[in-house]
Amino acid sequence: MSKTWQVQDAKARFSELLERSMAEGPQIVTKRGVEAAVLVPIHEWRRLEKRARPDLKELLLAPEARTDALTPPRPQHRHRRSPSFE
Repeated sequence: MSKTWQVQDAKARFSELLERSMAEGPQIVTKRGVEAAVLVPIHEWRRLEKRARPDLKELLLAPEARTDALTPPRPQHRHRRSPSFE
C-alpha cells in the first residue's frame, strides 16, 4: 500500500497509520494534495534529532570550527550618522 495518506484517512485510521509507520517507516500525510506532515517511528525521530543537534563533546572534538551553534546571532542595529562639526 502507499506511504501517503490524505488527512481525512489519517484521522479516521490513525491506528493503522501508526502501525504502518512502525512497520514500514515514515508515512506522509497530505492536506488538499500538498504534503503537510510525516509520521515517523520514535527511534527514527531520535536518530534524526541527534544528528541535527550535536552535543558539547562532538562540538569540542570536531576538526572544524563550529562556533555558529554555540553563540546566538547578534541583532542588526542601524548605523547613526556622524555628527558634523562645522
